Amino acid sequence: MVELFGRFTQVAQPGCHILPPCYGLGGSVSLRIQQLDVKCETKTKDNVFVHILCSVQYQVIPDQVYTAYYTLVNPQSQIEHYIFDVVRSTVPQIDLDELFETKDEIARTVRSELRKVMEDYGFEILQALVTDIDPAPKVKNAMNAINEAKRLREAAIHKAEANKISVVKNAEADAESKALAGQGIARQRLAVVNGLQESILQFSEDVGGATAKDALDLVLITQYFDALQSLGNNPNVTTVFVPNTDVAGGEESSVRNGVLAASAGNPITRKNV
Repeated sequence: MVELFGRFTQVAQPGCHILPPCYGLGGSVSLRIQQLDVKCETKTKDNVFVHILCSVQYQVIPDQVYTAYYTLVNPQSQIEHYIFDVVRSTVPQIDLDELFETKDEIARTVRSELRKVMEDYGFEILQALVTDIDPAPKVKNAMNAINEAKRLREAAIHKAEANKISVVKNAEADAESKALAGQGIARQRLAVVNGLQESILQFSEDVGGATAKDALDLVLITQYFDALQSLGNNPNVTTVFVPNTDVAGGEESSVRNGVLAASAGNPITRKNV
């Protein structure tokens, strides 16, 4: 800035200049892009105090050097106070959780308001950024605890769902297994009945004078012996035989009483009786 006796005369462009007598250099203005970092403390809508760091990039408009140099004594301080005004009027309308999501909107608001004001002073606002939102340490710890509890709850829900699916699948498999086992037992019993029927018919045909009841009694006695043998071979089974008070008596009662009497001397049988 070239001055004559302290009065502005012209703007000297970059380069080498020879000044006449009585002319002097009043000062210089940088046309480079400059950055100003401003840290502002404010509170949110839910009354949480936070520190917001804003970075503003600005530049002197080349054809308004005179206005930029002589209008403002401290342009950085002017920009800083406008940032304070915009941030402290915008953030109190936003909750803390939404503040992190709307920082780009805050940056656009800061840029728009600064551009309207600073253009009259010869400055162009190129960019405004909200680079950091810093709540109090206790608030951050509380937010982390809330997120941790939420994640643990979701993990517990997923684990319970997995256990539920496992239990349901096991129950379905068990039901299907029992159904198949029941079908197998039914077919087995049907085969036994068919075999008994064939045996009884064959026995009646081969043994003269034998009736179907005689054949059935023989089958029952055979099964009775098989049951006794199975119980006698297992030392861990305790079996109590209750005498039959059937007045009709019959071969079945006689056979059973005889087997019990004959087995009285068997230690295994004695243990089971």
